Amino acid sequence: MGILSSIGSFIGFGIGTPIGLLIGYYSFIYFRSTHVKDPEIRPLAEQDAKTLQQMLPEIPFWIKNPDFDRLDWLNRFIEYLWPYLDKAICKTARTIAKPVIAEQIPKYKIDSVEFETLTLGSLPPTFQGMKVYSTDEKELIMEPSVKWAGNPNIIVAVKAFGLRATVQVVDLQVFASPRITLKPLVPSFPCFANIYVSLMEKPHVDFGLKLLGADVMSIPGLYRLVQEIIKEQVAKMYLWPKALEVQIMDPTKAMKAPVGILHVKVLRATNLKKKDLLGGADPYMKLKLSDDKLPSKKTTVKYKTLNPEWTEDFNIVVKDPESQYLELSVYDWEQIGKHDKMGMNVIPLKELTADEPKELTLDLRKTMEPNDPENEKSRGQITVEVMYKPFKDDELSQNAADPNAIEKAPEGTPSTGGLLVIIIHEAEDVEGKHHTNPYARLIFKGEERKTKHVKKNRDPRWNEAFEFTLEEPPTNERLYIEVLSVSSKLGLLHPKETLGYVDINLSDVVSNKRINEKYHLIDSRNGKIQIELQWRTP
Repeated sequence: MGILSSIGSFIGFGIGTPIGLLIGYYSFIYFRSTHVKDPEIRPLAEQDAKTLQQMLPEIPFWIKNPDFDRLDWLNRFIEYLWPYLDKAICKTARTIAKPVIAEQIPKYKIDSVEFETLTLGSLPPTFQGMKVYSTDEKELIMEPSVKWAGNPNIIVAVKAFGLRATVQVVDLQVFASPRITLKPLVPSFPCFANIYVSLMEKPHVDFGLKLLGADVMSIPGLYRLVQEIIKEQVAKMYLWPKALEVQIMDPTKAMKAPVGILHVKVLRATNLKKKDLLGGADPYMKLKLSDDKLPSKKTTVKYKTLNPEWTEDFNIVVKDPESQYLELSVYDWEQIGKHDKMGMNVIPLKELTADEPKELTLDLRKTMEPNDPENEKSRGQITVEVMYKPFKDDELSQNAADPNAIEKAPEGTPSTGGLLVIIIHEAEDVEGKHHTNPYARLIFKGEERKTKHVKKNRDPRWNEAFEFTLEEPPTNERLYIEVLSVSSKLGLLHPKETLGYVDINLSDVVSNKRINEKYHLIDSRNGKIQIELQWRTP
């Protein structure tokens, strides 16, 4: 029986399985559910915008809306430039945040708040498209669509009550649609006076927040609460029609084009007051027109004299002779430290007769305040010759002097040589191992000059000029500039250390007349120094 039962089971399985599969196949083919309908196939062109957005959520704006322009070129530009933009933006953020933090922390009894790490990561924002509006007003309106899914690393260290805590921001995502308005448009570079930025809708902001290494945003309910608070606060400040205004220039002054040239010949100064310990002075003069953002023009330094003779010529562009005035200030040059101001005076341009030279001798004053008792003290006199030359109607656009043009060397300069001007503007990202109180030292043809010291600053600004009168062009000469730091405390341990140096060949400045570049400091991790070189010939 057992054998027959086994054989019967085997035969039943062998016959029943194929029959069951056959019945199932025919049932699937010939019997279809009445609830299933054939799919409706329609061209994409017939779909509405909402359906398209559901089907293709990441489709760029320039495809969704024909009013938006494609910005692939801008995205590539930002991608290549992002490593430098990252550093520049972070540096600006630190500079802006530092005084704000210093003002706010005393209210909460916090010792300090500082950025331990600040980088925006390697992923730049992308522009999905941009709409540009044309209006009848003197303005340009742009509405870009910006998406940024970045990998920043922002660590803020907070010290309070003897304890230290770190807060880290990671995985930042920002989706925004700002409106950028440039107005009014003016005929002076950069061709707009103000930037207005506002948001057309609440931005989407998403990020991770770690406190002492723990993910704070994983706390139930906190993630949504933080997002809503950020959206509401940002919208309250910048949601259209509210806007962030950034002034680039005074529009009333930007509309003014040059109308003439002021010729100034600095002749001499007499009876200046002693400034040095040994009873002398090293005077030089600065010239500048009021309401002019260009750097002041300077004479050469006359060493160890109280009655300097200059006889140097300068040309200055005039935009408004009715309101502008010429500021003349005399300084005592110092090798180390701040240059002492010896006195000043002004010449209103409206008191000058056009095309008529006028020699003026002016008393030096401490300030231009009429009731300042310090002005009664004798500070010496300066003598200058001035002539205002207005442009003719057909010269207004042709004869405007180039403010970046190189001046001629002063009278008395050797005819075969010239005047080498070295301007040390600033340095950035310089840092010493023990202290950072930087100053710059230059050596040229065995002569050494130094800038002033700047205490506790990794990005010092000097803007100091040094001049050398040469018998022949410095074609085969080299310029050595070194940035050093000196300890602000008395002691023999680490009194001075080098922060980096550059060695510059001067043949290029002879051929180009002017070079203004940032140089990477040798023996410095990230340090740079901005140096301007000018070669002025008679």
